[in-house]
Amino acid sequence: MPPTRSGLARRQYGVAALFTAPFFLLFFAFTLAPIGYGAWLSLHREQTSGLGLGGEPEQVFVGLDNFTRALTDGRFLGSFATVGVYCLVYIPIMIGIALLLALLLDSVYARAKRFFQLALYLPNIVPGLIAAMIWTYLYTPGLSPIIDALAKVGVPFNLGSDAGAVGAVANLTIWMHTGYNVIIFFAALQAVPREVIEASTVDGAGQIRIAWSVKAPMIRGAVVLAVLFTVIGAMQLFTEPFIVRDAATTIDQAWTPSLYIYQLTKAYDMGGAAAASLILTVVLAVASFLVTRFSKKGAAL
Repeated sequence: MPPTRSGLARRQYGVAALFTAPFFLLFFAFTLAPIGYGAWLSLHREQTSGLGLGGEPEQVFVGLDNFTRALTDGRFLGSFATVGVYCLVYIPIMIGIALLLALLLDSVYARAKRFFQLALYLPNIVPGLIAAMIWTYLYTPGLSPIIDALAKVGVPFNLGSDAGAVGAVANLTIWMHTGYNVIIFFAALQAVPREVIEASTVDGAGQIRIAWSVKAPMIRGAVVLAVLFTVIGAMQLFTEPFIVRDAATTIDQAWTPSLYIYQLTKAYDMGGAAAASLILTVVLAVASFLVTRFSKKGAAL
């Protein structure tokens, strides 16, 4: 007797569930469960019983107290201001340079494209810790040939100022991540219909005009995606300022939200660290929404 339609449907659903179950199990174990545990921690504070005389530590429910402490801590709020300034410096410059280099590589006059793609991507392969250590050396007066050369020609570079610290970290991250975005933009440019470019050439448009008015608008989606990922990464900035602060005295323990959370963790204030992490998550979600929202409005104009 041939199987009924309902039997076939159940079998198909069973096979689909069998193949998707590992994903959902891993998603729950490594995404939902940590988020839930973090939310639980944010509502509790560790307290030692026995008047602090060697008693067992226990988690005490404190409600929104950890969130209140974070939101009223000037250091935590100031870290968002610092990251905001950093984003205003880092993101436009990095995305602009990456887009320009990608358009140059896609030009009909470009040669050795594979070589330049590899050369530009190499800084992204360097681990962030190693890159930060290299640039810390290059930022140290008396050790860095670059800083010494700039000083000889009368161009000061002061890491002891807030602007100098932001510029130093932004320069480091631009060096690391520009090549990666060049590859993304160049790959998107390969999907631009050649017929459109040929038609623009026939109409008398030059290479610069084609790049600005034809190619760049047609890879808008890739640019928006790069900006979105860059904003998310920039808001979580940690490794670079953590290492560069050895040379930049203005980078303190709460220079970025991630550094602030790290210091709370070192102090075993897990509830405060969890609350600050959730606040950072909400800020990231809002920033991501605004980026996509403004990009859609720009596309509609």
